Parts: sequence; C-alpha cells; structure tokens
Amino acid sequence: MVSTAKVSQFLEGLVFPASKEQIINYARDNNAPQDVLNVLEKMPDGKYYSTAAVLDSLSRAA
Repeated sequence: MVSTAKVSQFLEGLVFPASKEQIINYARDNNAPQDVLNVLEKMPDGKYYSTAAVLDSLSRAA
C-alpha cells in the first residue's frame, strides 16, 4: 500500500474541486510514480473537494 504522505506529495497545489480524471492527470504531470497512479485509479469516479477527501476515498478503496 502506498502511504498517504506519498500520495499527498503529488497532489500538492491541486485546485479543488477536481474529478478523479483531473486528480490522476495532475499527479501524472507531477511525475507521480506508477504505484501512486495505480492507487488513484482505484478511486470511485466523482468530484473531490480536498486532498483529505481523496485520501479518505483511497483508504476505502484499499
């Protein structure tokens, strides 16, 4: 499992609200490694309003 700190690192500066696709693209543009992108892909589709909401979603998807 990828740590929440590691995921957060690649979402720093992201403007919310953001869709799952926007979040993944932002992380990719910030050179997130494949393991981070893989966990982001597991999130449910929808809008996210904060980094905390993304991390909460990831913990539920794990």
